[in-house]
Amino acid sequence: MKKLALAGLMAATLTGCGSQEEPQVLNLYNWSEYMPQDVLDRFEEETGIQVVYTTYDSNEAMYARLKLLDESGQYDLALPSTYYVNKMRKEGLLEKIDHEKLDGFEKLDPELTNLDIDPNNEYSVPYLWGTTGLAYDANDVEGEEVTAWSDLWDEKYAGRVMLTNDMREVFHIGLRVLGYSGNSTDPEEIEAAYEKLTELMPSVRTFNSDAPRMPYLEGETDIGMIWNGEAVMGEEDMPSLEYVYPEEGIIVWLDSFVIPKNAENADAAHQFISFVMRPEISALISEDIGYATPNLAARELLSDEVANDRTSYPTPADLTNAEFQKDVGDDAMQVYTKYWEMLKSGQ
Repeated sequence: MKKLALAGLMAATLTGCGSQEEPQVLNLYNWSEYMPQDVLDRFEEETGIQVVYTTYDSNEAMYARLKLLDESGQYDLALPSTYYVNKMRKEGLLEKIDHEKLDGFEKLDPELTNLDIDPNNEYSVPYLWGTTGLAYDANDVEGEEVTAWSDLWDEKYAGRVMLTNDMREVFHIGLRVLGYSGNSTDPEEIEAAYEKLTELMPSVRTFNSDAPRMPYLEGETDIGMIWNGEAVMGEEDMPSLEYVYPEEGIIVWLDSFVIPKNAENADAAHQFISFVMRPEISALISEDIGYATPNLAARELLSDEVANDRTSYPTPADLTNAEFQKDVGDDAMQVYTKYWEMLKSGQ
């Protein structure tokens, strides 16, 4: 800190008594409500680096914007989900992570590092992991217990279903209901999932990936998809909101920090990643927004209420038939995109 203060004093002397250095800026591109404001404030207070927070509501939107702005260096950090790390590193959209500039990487769960999506974590650092499952309002959903994705097709839920605005997640449920992998690359299986999903569309009230808990809280929908952290936050205001691990298999994902190509402030990006990997910060994030931390040291700091909450931290039984989302390749993605656009346009 003394060296930083001295450097600042020298810069002020050299540029004139009345001038000040431009503050450093970290441009963070992230999901909505996915980083507690307290974390951003504490980082800025400690480092003097201002965080500019910009949001997206789908991996597809994030990817398209970063690809479009490839040469601009507009963003210093982004948080793609599992398979998009693989896709983006293969396409040369990411800078390599300098592990010499990181503190705390060794605290991360080895089961969530060095994955096929990014061997040796050359381009990514795990942030949070979670699941996408079923949710329903127990006060409004009557009859037999909700246990499976297939329950969404029950006619009694007509006009009351919510889906995330995520192409791969929505097709996952169509594929799994038909007995296929949610990572299918078979055009015939993807088409069959589309046909199955068209049967569900009359019951769908809305797509929401900005804050999937809100349609439940506002009474717009009673049943549908949700991310587990959103379910945790939703339960605080609606105790009747139930989170379900569907029989066909839950969707599992891992969101990771990446540094986009030509980032203007890669040093600040490394500082922020290290800051978040501090056990007390990782624990704060998990407790605040309800997702599971990959930081083993942070898990030891969690309250019993959070650590034993199955919504945030599933049991092995909850993960029966679970699937991690994988990169299905460009050819399959074109098929998914074709049918996704048809699905949402009512074709």
